Amino acid sequence: MMRKLLCPALSICGATLAAALLLAVNLNAQELTRASEIETQRTQKAAELQPDEPNRVENAMRVFKDRRYMERFAAGWNGLRLKFGNMVTNSGFAIGPEYYRDDLLDGALRFRASAQVSTRGYQKHESSLMFPTLARGKVVAEVHGVYRNYGSLEYYGTGASRPKELRTNYRLEDTAFEGMLSARPASHLILGGFGGYLLTNIGHGTNDRFASAETVFHDAPGNERQPAYLRNGVFAQWDYRDNPAGPKQGGNYVMQYTWYRDNRFGAYDFRRLDVDLQQYVGLLNRTHVIALRAKATLTDTDGSDRIPFYLEPTVGGSDDLRGFRDFRFSDRNAMVLNGEYRWEIFSGLDGAVFGDAGKVFARRGQLSFRDLEASAGFGLRFNARNATFLRMDVGFSHEGFQVWLKFNDAFQSRRFGAGSGQPVY
Repeated sequence: MMRKLLCPALSICGATLAAALLLAVNLNAQELTRASEIETQRTQKAAELQPDEPNRVENAMRVFKDRRYMERFAAGWNGLRLKFGNMVTNSGFAIGPEYYRDDLLDGALRFRASAQVSTRGYQKHESSLMFPTLARGKVVAEVHGVYRNYGSLEYYGTGASRPKELRTNYRLEDTAFEGMLSARPASHLILGGFGGYLLTNIGHGTNDRFASAETVFHDAPGNERQPAYLRNGVFAQWDYRDNPAGPKQGGNYVMQYTWYRDNRFGAYDFRRLDVDLQQYVGLLNRTHVIALRAKATLTDTDGSDRIPFYLEPTVGGSDDLRGFRDFRFSDRNAMVLNGEYRWEIFSGLDGAVFGDAGKVFARRGQLSFRDLEASAGFGLRFNARNATFLRMDVGFSHEGFQVWLKFNDAFQSRRFGAGSGQPVY
């Protein structure tokens, strides 16, 4: 009885198994045939493809990069090269010869001298001697001198609420001499001091479209009498940027305290504290960079002493609030916050988007994040030897927009310390 039941069941199972095997063989054959067809089509398409031919713009960019035109132009010839920019905004196009040698005395002496004249007749002449290898490179000594003659600088009056329609201009002529000594007691720590002399002279602005400053702001300190300053100070700096000329990673934190002593009239003494904090975060093998900066300038006086209006801290322009005109706001104190996102478009050219915020204020107790002016925008950075050679920024604010073409980095700073003996322009 059992045999009669098993035989039909085994027959059914065998037939089912055979059908399954036959179906699997057919499916596998179909898959192999389909795969073969796809491979055949792929081979035919590959044979029909033409080589990718770059367009003229791509070819020009490749040649520009491969032949290192930017690096070769910036290097000059035997130390002699052309110097562009590095002058105040609205001076016109500034150009002049520069002689720079960093190999004198087997690298123990660096010499730099330049003379520039702009298309509007502005002048800037400077020279410096640096000894960078004292005490086996742990001590640096420098002597620096600058003469400037600028025909028209903007002034809107002192205070945060001055309207832009109150724009005036004045002429500035000044000369500064300075000696500096710095030491590196640790790998990233720099301590230093400096001293020098600052001569100032202001006059009638040469831009006839706007009133001259002395005709509108009669009582502005420094209008009738221009002091001469003995200037000295100290600074501390913690610098661990991967490349100070074009940082992509690390930070640079500077604190500088300066005494200005008016030895001509004794009426314009003041003290100044500068804090400049910069941080760089490299992403994607440092082809993308987040650059952050916070800086503040605080001043103080004794008794009836006053600060000349042209030495007051300012906010606005190509290096801080890029959506406002240069020197748009000025007062006894100032603070600025900047953020940039930079990315490499190709070797030698970076793109950037940025946001700026800042303000000026009369009393140090008003240092806060309230009532900030703001701007935002985008730009391009042309690099040579990993340093910004040319920068173009477009900034927007509630007062309109500004276009900047500058021959410096957005967060321009000295190699040591936070500022020079002259206003930073």
